[in-house]
Amino acid sequence: GKTLCETLPAHLNALSGNGVHIVTVNDYLASRDANWMRPVYEFLDLSVGIIQSGQPPEEKKAAYNADITYGTNNEFGFDYLRDNMAFTLEDRFMRSQNFAIVDEVDSILIDEARTPLIISGAAQDSSALYKQINSLIPLLKRQELPEGAELKDIPLDQRDGHFVVDEKQRQVEMTEEGHSYIEELLAKEGLLEEGDSLYSAGNLSLLHHVNSGLRAHHLFHKDVEYIVQNGSVVLIDEHTGRTMPGRRLSEGLHQAIEAKEGLSIQAESQTMASTTFQNYFRLYDKLSGMTGTADTEAAEFHQIYGLEVVVIPTNKVIQRQDLNDLIYLSVEEKYEAVVADIRDALDQGAPVLVGTASIDTSEKLSQYLNKAGVKHQILNAKFHEKEAEIIAQAGQPGTVTIATNMAGRGTDIVLGGNLEAELAAIEDISDAEAAERKRAWEARHQQVLDAGGLHIFGTERHESRRIDNQLRGRAGRQGDPGVTRFYLSMEDNLMRLFASDGVRNFMRRLGMERGEAIEHRMVTNAIEKAQKKVEGRNFDIRKQLLEFDNVANDQRRVIYQQRDDLLNSDDISEAIQAIRADVVNDVIDEYVPPQSIEEQWDIAGLESALQTQYASQWPVQQWLDDDDKLYE
Repeated sequence: GKTLCETLPAHLNALSGNGVHIVTVNDYLASRDANWMRPVYEFLDLSVGIIQSGQPPEEKKAAYNADITYGTNNEFGFDYLRDNMAFTLEDRFMRSQNFAIVDEVDSILIDEARTPLIISGAAQDSSALYKQINSLIPLLKRQELPEGAELKDIPLDQRDGHFVVDEKQRQVEMTEEGHSYIEELLAKEGLLEEGDSLYSAGNLSLLHHVNSGLRAHHLFHKDVEYIVQNGSVVLIDEHTGRTMPGRRLSEGLHQAIEAKEGLSIQAESQTMASTTFQNYFRLYDKLSGMTGTADTEAAEFHQIYGLEVVVIPTNKVIQRQDLNDLIYLSVEEKYEAVVADIRDALDQGAPVLVGTASIDTSEKLSQYLNKAGVKHQILNAKFHEKEAEIIAQAGQPGTVTIATNMAGRGTDIVLGGNLEAELAAIEDISDAEAAERKRAWEARHQQVLDAGGLHIFGTERHESRRIDNQLRGRAGRQGDPGVTRFYLSMEDNLMRLFASDGVRNFMRRLGMERGEAIEHRMVTNAIEKAQKKVEGRNFDIRKQLLEFDNVANDQRRVIYQQRDDLLNSDDISEAIQAIRADVVNDVIDEYVPPQSIEEQWDIAGLESALQTQYASQWPVQQWLDDDDKLYE
């Protein structure tokens, strides 16, 4: 229903020519929904694109240029960050954030809002590069300096070194000779194109690795700044002399030391770009969403996103039976009860979907079913490539499917099995065979209806009531019958961590026999309170994350706007001049503070800083001495 209805606002907003993004929770749903609705859009003369993770750049750019673009929230968010790290306009994918329809909006804008989107340097394994660079560093010659002298004091004909070491400032600086020589070495290693500069935009990472290698070899010494312990580089606190296990140097320096010592190089995560889903989706000129479970979060939608929640009645009357929860003392008793009820449902000829909270739980339940001789399929992250096939058959009579939350959202389980998928899998099917298969499907469909529809058994309650309701919503679709029930134990995480002591004491006082379950309003209320407690905690986490990111978001917008201006400008000389003036003024203010007197000035420090940053001599003291009007 939602999938079909979204075509109406999508078509309307696509007419502006600025594109529409339809956001789903996974690649499977993005591809499925796009292909389902493609005939509608193409009939209306609109193009459809799908973005997927790992897609070639040309395909992705074409998908974004389509009138309607389907994709996941993660892919849209990360592409936004990637676009704002691009060095040219041609490297960008997206057009603009015009209009978004977020399917399963509560999952994306609320549940996943606790997790920030971060692109880090560790996304690419550079361990081999660290080792290659490490082998080149000993080939570089240090430029020796007389005590108290600087590089600028050495005549050009006596500069035979490739780098200088400033131990006081703990910096290493390459000379012009060093730059030329390291470029030759890198070209021989195949890391740099012949004639290419180490300072070109595409080689900045390589330059960073060279600088890290130089610092590792000449500023960090074994048994002084660090020790090697159990195959790892462990830093030493310079103030206490104690080791600091777990502490790592950033920006690739720790890896460079590991390469120097011939150790295994560990991954480093350097944040290069980040945002939150809250701030990303607030970039859209217009934002909307759909879900079957949003009413409980109406306040948060309004507070964070300025969105109103409108409840739309179901197309047909719901005939699903939502049975009371059954609560057991132990997990083992709970699983035994689930297996027994699965057997009963199979005896009636009903299909069964068993919802679990984790891969581990799904595999444990699978062991119980194997022991009982019950055939079943498992749908979890390990078997995600079979998702479409498993879901297509999950409505067949007598089929048992164990699934994690993967089957909770956007999953349409057709009673009797998916006839369309069955026919599509057969090449050159004749009309007679298609008609025969349709008759067989109708018989299976009726058999499942007579058995009470799809039976859904949840093996534990989730932290959020909405996730439980999503699982229930897989049954009783479009007026079909269905049965749902949740099975709990006092050993479940939700009950163990959040249920009150009163509930535990109540369970003990009942003196329950093994395998005995209770259905009591007090326990049901306790479960609801526990879920509300978790939801409240998660809301606080989301709110705090947003408050922190709002500060970064203001800075992010300014920087990204400056990048846009530079990328879109034919002549950036004015912008560079303004930036250069600001940078120079900032350096001057650090050593010659505004509104200060001459005795507070650090002219020598200023000259040194300018020399370091601009690799040229600025005789500031000489200029001051020559300025007759300075004291006027």
